[in-house]
Amino acid sequence: MKLYSLSILFKGPTKANLLKAAYDLSSFSFFQRSSVQEFMTFTSALIVERTTQGSRASVKEQEYLCHVYVRNDNLGAVVIADTEYPQRVCFTLLDKVLEEFSRQVDSIDWPSGNPETINYKALDIHLSKYQNPREADAMTKVQAELDETKIILHNTMESLLERGEKLDDLVSKSEHLGNQSKAFYKTARKQNSCCEVM
Repeated sequence: MKLYSLSILFKGPTKANLLKAAYDLSSFSFFQRSSVQEFMTFTSALIVERTTQGSRASVKEQEYLCHVYVRNDNLGAVVIADTEYPQRVCFTLLDKVLEEFSRQVDSIDWPSGNPETINYKALDIHLSKYQNPREADAMTKVQAELDETKIILHNTMESLLERGEKLDDLVSKSEHLGNQSKAFYKTARKQNSCCEVM
């Protein structure tokens, strides 16, 4: 599970304006990084331009999923992740980032702002923190703990059943031994009884 890009954009009447972006391109080779970053910036702007106000969407592009949220005030955010990353956590991140951004940056600066003029430093921190959805999102963390408990419980039940099967084998063997012991006892008693007569 990996997040590659987190962008905040303003949806203008004709095009989307990139306000701030953070990237984690460490999984790409050094020579590919600039091209990948340009592609992600272009894709993020295109998705915001084509998303209606007040809506969320997820768009699959090759092996990536682009999650977008455009608010009613035309402020939008896009996170680009791999297909394994939980969708709910992505939208939680987008909500959080947009809310925080709108509190820190005045809406007058949105239409004309750019990454150099917008003073918002938390995007890199959020991108880094949300790389592990279990740690970043409480609900995902609880779900992961439940899954682990279920696995442990399943393993315990399997070992209990295996032990139960072994106990059943021992019981059946002891019953078999019991019958043999009884037969041996009877034979020994008969042998001993004939020795007493003499």
